[in-house]
Amino acid sequence: MSAPVRYLILSDIHGNWEGLQAVLEHAAGKYDQTLCCGDVIGYGADPNAVTEWVRANAAAVVRGNHDKASVGLDDLEWFNPVARAAALWTQQELTPENAEYIRNLPKGPVVIDGFQVVHGSPLDEDEYMLGAADAWQVFGYLKTPVTFFGHTHVQGGFIWNHSRIETIPKTSVRDERLTLEIDPECSYLINPGSVGQPRDGDPRAGYVLFNAEEGFVIYYRLEYDVAKAQAKIRRAGLPTILADRLTAGR
Repeated sequence: MSAPVRYLILSDIHGNWEGLQAVLEHAAGKYDQTLCCGDVIGYGADPNAVTEWVRANAAAVVRGNHDKASVGLDDLEWFNPVARAAALWTQQELTPENAEYIRNLPKGPVVIDGFQVVHGSPLDEDEYMLGAADAWQVFGYLKTPVTFFGHTHVQGGFIWNHSRIETIPKTSVRDERLTLEIDPECSYLINPGSVGQPRDGDPRAGYVLFNAEEGFVIYYRLEYDVAKAQAKIRRAGLPTILADRLTAGR
C-alpha cells in the first residue's frame, strides 16, 4: 500500500519571491507535492523567478486572472489602473519561455487525488467567494468533497454540513497554525491564503498542508522579508501602493 501524499497548496504568489522562499523553507520536509490555485504572477517584482520555481516544482497549477492578464489572455479594460500597470510591466518582464508556460496553464477545476483545485470558484474561475452567500451558490455543484480556491487573498473558507454553511476563520494573528479536521460527511471550500499579497489584515504569507488520506488541513501564516520585496517593487518602477500594501496585509 502506497504512503499518503502530503500536499503543499499555495495560491496568489503574485511574483513575490521573498514570500515564496519563506513558505518553502518553513514547509521543507513536510510535503511531497506542490499545487497552486493560480495567480503565480502579477503585482510582484519577481515574475520570472517565481514562474521558474513553479514550472520546475509544482505538480499542478490552475491559471488566475493576473496570470491571464500578464500574457495577453484577458482584457485589461476590467483591471484597475494599478493592476493594469502591473500586468503590462509583467508582460514586458517575462521571458518567452515563462510567458508560454503561463499561457498554457489550465483553467480550473483540476481534480487531483479525490479533491479539486480552482482559482475563483468551480463555476467561474474569476468569481470571488468572499462570504457564505457566495459559497452557497457553489456547494450544490461541487464534484469533490474538498475544493481549494484562491483569488480573494483571504485565508479560511467554508464548510457545508448539509444544514448550514459555516465559515472557517483565518489563522489568528497570535498563532502560526490552525488545524482543521475533515469530516467525510461535509463539503469544504478551503482558501490557503495568499503567499505574496495577503488581504485579510495579516501581512504574513499564507499556505496550507493537506493530507487527503489522513483527513486534515493545516493552515499556516509566517513572517517573511517584506522590506526586501517592497524595495524590489519600488526599484522596478511599479506603483508604490503595491509595495505599501504588503505591510498592512490589505
